[in-house]
Amino acid sequence: MTHTVLILGGTGKIGSHAAEAFWNAGWQVRHFNRKTDDLTTAAMGADVIINGLNPHGYKNWETVIPAITKQVIAAAQASGATVIIPGNIYNFGDRPGVMDENTPQTPHTRKGQIRVRMEAAYRAAGVRTIVLRAGNFIDPRGNGDAMSMMLLREIKSNKVTTMGDPDAMQAYAYVPDWARAAQMLAEIRADLPVFADVPFPGHAFTTTQLRDTLAQATGRNLKITRFPWWLMTVLAPFWGLAKEMREMRFQFSMPHSLSGTRFAELLPDFVPTPLEEVMLAGLPADIHPDQTMRSRQQAVLAQ
Repeated sequence: MTHTVLILGGTGKIGSHAAEAFWNAGWQVRHFNRKTDDLTTAAMGADVIINGLNPHGYKNWETVIPAITKQVIAAAQASGATVIIPGNIYNFGDRPGVMDENTPQTPHTRKGQIRVRMEAAYRAAGVRTIVLRAGNFIDPRGNGDAMSMMLLREIKSNKVTTMGDPDAMQAYAYVPDWARAAQMLAEIRADLPVFADVPFPGHAFTTTQLRDTLAQATGRNLKITRFPWWLMTVLAPFWGLAKEMREMRFQFSMPHSLSGTRFAELLPDFVPTPLEEVMLAGLPADIHPDQTMRSRQQAVLAQ
């Protein structure tokens, strides 16, 4: 029997990779067009809805998140589809250590409180929901992810940017891996609780470890430079993104990772992308060691 998945936010990092993962697994893939489609109508006949929608420009969370949530819940109730959401760690607040599905959710930021209310709405609605909770996303396509926007923003100048303490362990999720995990969980959705909170362990590493790995792989003398938070403070009154980023600054100096215990119980056969490959994925093509080697080989052959 062929299953159908409806992708919300198909041009974003979550939606685009989820579409590929489900398609590769033999699912029928539909894309929702928020400009022209009615969500409830689009969801009819779908077995799973991937909610990859986010506030544009990382702003207006107070209004956009509740509106999206209400629409997706209505569509899931009408269609009977399971909703899969990319959760994050905002819910936990300033809580260093290893986080899992039992970690108390005590957010101290506005965005964390909004995320807690969002998940509570799905739980209260009784629609089958999977929150696949992850750390900062790494997209090999550089689609507005942590690597391209923050860590490797100045890599061509031989700089790796630290957003906080460079030796603080941070949780990361390689988006293609997250998408494969979402598809695999979708296959066993009937065996999960109606509301399933599943931490995605992904990879955890420090900015210093990232710098060392990239330096060794590329042969470059890379140095760590600090993100200009002072500039975000200056721009915050005029630029919404700066204001939103400042609120979550604490996270980048808070050592944390996500437990893999529950994930391994549910998906024992899942094989993540190797850590070094994930770290190298954010490099521009002209710096990536594989691309550099191919260019050298082509130059030799051309002689």
